[in-house]
Amino acid sequence: MIKISRMAVCAGMAALGLMAATAASARSDADFMKQAAQNGAAEIEASKLALQKAQRSDVKAFAEKMVADHTKTSDELKQLAAAKKVSLPDGPSMKQKGELKMISAGDDAKFDERYAKNFGVKAHEETIKLFEEAAKSATDAEVKAFAQKTLPGLNHHLEMARALESGARK
Repeated sequence: MIKISRMAVCAGMAALGLMAATAASARSDADFMKQAAQNGAAEIEASKLALQKAQRSDVKAFAEKMVADHTKTSDELKQLAAAKKVSLPDGPSMKQKGELKMISAGDDAKFDERYAKNFGVKAHEETIKLFEEAAKSATDAEVKAFAQKTLPGLNHHLEMARALESGARK
């Protein structure tokens, strides 16, 4: 009888471990969606700011594309999150808000360079890492598919941003 009890306890502990791992994975998928929503919101806000403040036409064209593409992706993410019952933040993180203020402040002649560096290259590098991780490790098939589907566009944005940043240095 003691052996049966020990086996039952071990089986119960294993089941609890599996439930905890599943909950952690679901939480991880939710965390990905929340961070992706904040990143998208920051990109949209920065790009709208660039449409007002940028001096170079290529920076304005990039900003227009970022607003359109990230708005579309954000809308898709909102639908996915609603289906998964995940509540998304409706704006950038506090850190991202600080970065937005930083690119907005200062010499307007340097705005294009600050925008290309911070919300072109740096932001896309961070977002790509986030999406690559989700594409590999998301436990929900729809979340994983969303990350995989979005990555090529993000990589293209990064290429465009790097070209903008090199143009700003000339």
